[in-house]
Amino acid sequence: MSDWLPSLNTLRAFEATARHLSFVGAAAELHVTPAAVKQLVRKLEAGLGLPLVERAGRGLRLTAAGKAGVDEMTKGFEHLAAAVRQMRNEGGRRRLVVSAEPSFATAWLIPRLYRFRLRAPDVDVLIDSSTHLVDLVRGDADIAIRFGAAPDGALVTRRLFDEELCAFCSPAVAAGLCKTADLAQCQFIHWETSALGWATSTRTWMEWPRWLEGIDALWVVPDSGLRFSDYNLAVQAAIAGQGVVLGSRPVLADLVAAGLLALAVPQSLRTDVGYDVMTVDRTLERPEVAGFVDWILAEAESVRQTT
Repeated sequence: MSDWLPSLNTLRAFEATARHLSFVGAAAELHVTPAAVKQLVRKLEAGLGLPLVERAGRGLRLTAAGKAGVDEMTKGFEHLAAAVRQMRNEGGRRRLVVSAEPSFATAWLIPRLYRFRLRAPDVDVLIDSSTHLVDLVRGDADIAIRFGAAPDGALVTRRLFDEELCAFCSPAVAAGLCKTADLAQCQFIHWETSALGWATSTRTWMEWPRWLEGIDALWVVPDSGLRFSDYNLAVQAAIAGQGVVLGSRPVLADLVAAGLLALAVPQSLRTDVGYDVMTVDRTLERPEVAGFVDWILAEAESVRQTT
């Protein structure tokens, strides 16, 4: 029994469960079902002959056996990730994994990415476009671009730009709007963000009632209109002339410059959050990571100067 080693899948399921103290949280990270995570943890416990996690109210807690192994197990996965990166880098081309929320990736990052490719032609960039918040300390990605991220002393964080929310629509719709009162005649396009796991303080910035309150237009009732769970579809509906959508002025600046969107009204709302590029110290030591961070900060500066 002393030579027995459990499968990597069972170890990873337990390690993620131990960090989140939740089968649901671990499942979201590993992109499997909570039932699958629970089954893998139970399989590991059966092999060890020891309980590792137990119920504590509505959550979980680690047993003494679970606590005894989890720190070294986390370090082990970090070492494995580092080893894989080193092997990949020996292949002649460097690889960079960038995690970005889908709407930001589509509207802002991807249209500019060719400029980084020209700057670093030997670097292959993988855009991990999802709402899942990757663990940069574990090495799930090299860089993350996040909106409204909470301060984290384990991460190196640089501000790209502060958020400024505006109402956008097609130029044809905008031509019929002269003042704020005209918004009452518009069809509102809503982005349903409740299922994305965002913090409430961040999520509510993208809701029409809060924006209308911020511009002193509470008398406008934004109940009517279309609702989307995918923000890119909400923006496409606005481009197609189907209503007005809330959006980030710096993120959607390219669509405005291209004549696809226009400001519905001149008012905007400054928020207490923004877009940040984030990584960790050891990852930033890699030239391709430092180069990407320098590049995207310069791109963001150019946006700030033109919006």
